[in-house]
Amino acid sequence: MPRTAPALSLNSEGQHQIQQWVKALGTPQQVVLRGRIVLAAAEGQSDTAIAEQLRINRKTVIMWRQRFATQGPDSLWEIAPGRGRKPLYDADKVKAIVDATLQTKPKGATQWSCRLMAKSQGVSKSTVSNIWRSHHLKPHRVKTFKLSRDPKFLEKLTDVAGLYLNPPQQAIVLCVDEKSQIQALDRTQPGLPLKKGRCGTMTHDDKRNGTTTLFAALELLQGRVIGQCYARHRHQEWLKFLRRLDEEFPGEVPLHLVMDNYGTHHTPQVRAWLRRHPRFVLHFVPTSSSWLNLVERWFAELTNKRVRRGSFYSVEDLQNAIMEFLDTWNGDPKPFVWTATVESIMQKLSRCRQTLEQIQPGCTQPRHRKRKNQLSS
Repeated sequence: MPRTAPALSLNSEGQHQIQQWVKALGTPQQVVLRGRIVLAAAEGQSDTAIAEQLRINRKTVIMWRQRFATQGPDSLWEIAPGRGRKPLYDADKVKAIVDATLQTKPKGATQWSCRLMAKSQGVSKSTVSNIWRSHHLKPHRVKTFKLSRDPKFLEKLTDVAGLYLNPPQQAIVLCVDEKSQIQALDRTQPGLPLKKGRCGTMTHDDKRNGTTTLFAALELLQGRVIGQCYARHRHQEWLKFLRRLDEEFPGEVPLHLVMDNYGTHHTPQVRAWLRRHPRFVLHFVPTSSSWLNLVERWFAELTNKRVRRGSFYSVEDLQNAIMEFLDTWNGDPKPFVWTATVESIMQKLSRCRQTLEQIQPGCTQPRHRKRKNQLSS
């Protein structure tokens, strides 16, 4: 009878750690296989049974059983050097390319390309591409951002985020904003339709046939949108839209409006109307923080799915297209669910401010307008 090896000694903490390694997507397959061997050995399975189950040689099972027993879990991550082609450039050369990408700029340009970097470092462009890919570097891409300098940023953020995460009972939350200057663009020539092997085409130039402004209110819980297009963007149009909301939601139920600090929202006429309608409760997002207003997310849907690739021969045609999209959306509304907490947002902004302060001290401090300073003095 063959001798059965004793079960490996593995506590619950070590077993949980190895199970996480086995399930993780980024774990090398060598480590996954060794982890399965150890877990099976800890359950008391024989070397032969483990080899048959994993379809490997029995000697491999014996080797990793003994190595784990003597060296512990860290031994599972010992990756032997491959037998393939050895790297052409050493670690110092790779570091030099990465440092040059992050800390320098090519002469007469704003960012490096593979060919410019390859010529500068004396390597091939495929080598630069591979190094950039392995270090997650994309010099050709850039993202836009802007940090708010609102002195009451935390107060307003807490108010609006709290309204999203815990809406008040017996009330309706509406995210309201204006999408101004939507252009009715018509293409100078008809484009080719989509077909197999070819995407749809459109001319690079266009003909401008006027603009319109969309006032929209997104109902937080249901996802329904109330919208109206106007020719101009004044406090008169804003008052008309407020009256429209008053009609859409009749009764005395409070309406909590999340909105920005645009000038038309603070005129004496608007304030007088709001005093006569106390069920309208206003919540202002911080300056330069349009991302906090969920109706902006719906505006992105409208732009990407109906406006950007559309062709409109008149403003009326554009308005009809917007209303058609709005009616289709309300036929099957999908609310946008807010999940970010105030703490997570502040942590992210704190890291961003810290980085910016290292580059340019004082750039993130609140700036007060000169007129306000004169009034206060």
